[in-house]
Parts: sequence; structure tokens; C-alpha cells
Amino acid sequence: MEPGVVYQDLNEKLRHSGLFFPPDPGARATIGGMIANNASGTRTVYYGSTKDYVLRLSVALANGEIIELGTRASKTSSGYDLIRLFVGSEGTLGIVVGATVRLVGFPVGFSAAIATFPTIDAAGKTVFEIMRSGLDPATLELLGPECVELMNREENLNLNLSPTLFMEFHGTTTSQLAEVLEMAAEICNTQGCLKFEPGVGRAERDRIFKARHGLGEMILRNHPDCEILIMDVAVPITAYSELIATMKAEMAETNLVCYYFSHAGNGNVHLNIAGKKGDSQEWNLIDQIVQRLVQKTLDLGGTATGEHGIGLGKRKFMAAEHGTSLEWMKKVRTLFDPNGILNPGKIF
Repeated sequence: MEPGVVYQDLNEKLRHSGLFFPPDPGARATIGGMIANNASGTRTVYYGSTKDYVLRLSVALANGEIIELGTRASKTSSGYDLIRLFVGSEGTLGIVVGATVRLVGFPVGFSAAIATFPTIDAAGKTVFEIMRSGLDPATLELLGPECVELMNREENLNLNLSPTLFMEFHGTTTSQLAEVLEMAAEICNTQGCLKFEPGVGRAERDRIFKARHGLGEMILRNHPDCEILIMDVAVPITAYSELIATMKAEMAETNLVCYYFSHAGNGNVHLNIAGKKGDSQEWNLIDQIVQRLVQKTLDLGGTATGEHGIGLGKRKFMAAEHGTSLEWMKKVRTLFDPNGILNPGKIF
């Protein structure tokens, strides 16, 4: 498989190669969809998101013109970076019809560990300490006990029912990885870790991540009478523990069912709240909570969406997050799509 080639079925080729596209190698989404939404996921904290891997694009514009962007060179200072404009534009500027992406090899070795904590706040503080330490995890996920219970029930994982950090490190030697795990254990224990389980094998790692990636669908299946509101906010890692504490305090004052899970290493928090279908009073309460939590996120220097995009549901937060630059975004949209025919109504 030759890096720098345009592939029509990239996801399938990657699954059968010795290379992978880090944001989500097993994604069911098309590569065009991943680019349009700047997809990211569990390993983004180490490898970066989709925008970090796109070298060239072929884009169909609203007027039918196809333009070519970028270069196969590893670096360039030539002209405006239009690739970054289209990556994450949610299909509102053009449609990606071809892509050249950078690939990286699978890691030589990996180590994984599971750490459980008495409170979600303690787990959140540990996330900050691990990232501050420079240990550079490939994955650092936080799961609330309600998520762990669901995963145990559906995938027979037998994890402890406590706020849990799942961490993974990639490296080149066994001794290096062992040293990193030892330092991670020390940080976790300083924050009151109840149990630190190092040396999670590849098979168990894969089972846990299979359950983690299926968590959203598990929540839907277990609440058939509810709609699920998915929060997707992200903050600087220095503010991560404060955001988690604020969310916990907000939800503690309600009887709402909620699930905390997070790409913790880059401050991206998913709070899923279940609201009964057709219960306007409950949904009014959920909307008020979301407004307060998004505003808190913005006050902490964060964003209303870390990876899911704006679409229709988060348009109302754009002005608060972007201020006067929002009008320039609209002008760019109008320049590329004056008649508003590409994904109409989205983002603005």
C-alpha cells in the first residue's frame, strides 16, 4: 500500500494493511465524511485528528467546479491553507471527492492499564496530572461507573464499578513501556486510586475498546422510551477537572439519568442525558442544564463541540464562541456557496 495515493475505499484498505489512519482505523464512516467533520476519537490525544493527516483534496464546489488542494510534500509555505478550510466544514463549502492522506505504521509495542477511583473528580484530576507529566498516552479515556456497569452487562468485561481511567501507551521497547506504566501508577496512587491494573493484554484491550466504541448504542438500547442528548464539549486540559466537577454538581441536583465518558486526554467530554420522549418539562430542564454547561465550557476557554460538529443542534452557541469572527465565516460560506445548496441550514 503506497502512502500518498488516492484510494476510493480507504477504510477497507487500511484494515487489511500494515498501516493505519489514526483518527479511527475501523470507522464505518466514509473518508469523505471523516474529513468533512474533522473526525477524531480515542487516540487523537497522541496521533492528532483527521486534519493532521490530509495532504491533498479534490473538492467539488457548488457550481460544479472541481478544485485540487494541497501537495504531497511533507511541508509547504505556498499560499493559503485551503485544506484546513474544507476539513471540518461539514459539507457546507464543497464535497470531498478525492483525498490523499498521510499514514503511519502500527506501533512496535504497547502497554495498557486500568485505574479505578473513588470519585469522578479524582479521576479527572488524575487526567490533568498524567498529561502534565509528559507521559504522552496514546489513549486516556474516562468512564463513569454507570458506563462501566453497562459495558460489563453487555460485553461481560467484569470491570470494577467505579470511575475508571483506561490508558494506553505506545513505544519501541518493553523497558520503556514498563517505566511509563510505573510512573502512571505513581500519579494515580497520589490521587487516591483504588486499584491500578497494569499490563492489560492486546485481546482484553480490544474487548474494552469494542465496548467503549459501542457505548452510545448501548445507552440507546437501554433507554427505549427516551431521547438521548449528547454533549460534546471540550476544554483546555488545565480546566478539565473543573468542567467535570461542574457537570457532576449540575446533574446531582436532578433525577435525570446521565452517562459520563470522555476522551479525557484532550479534554473532550461526552455527557449523555436521557430525557423521556414527549416530556416537555423534562426537556426544558435538560436544555437549561446544557446552556449553563456550554457557557461554563466557553468561560473556561473551551468549545461547544470537540468532535461531533455543529450541524443544526449547536448553531445557537456559535455567536457566543466565535464573536465577530462568525460573520467572516458566513462570508466565506457565501463565497463558496452563494445559493446555500450545500448542506443547507447547517452551522449557521
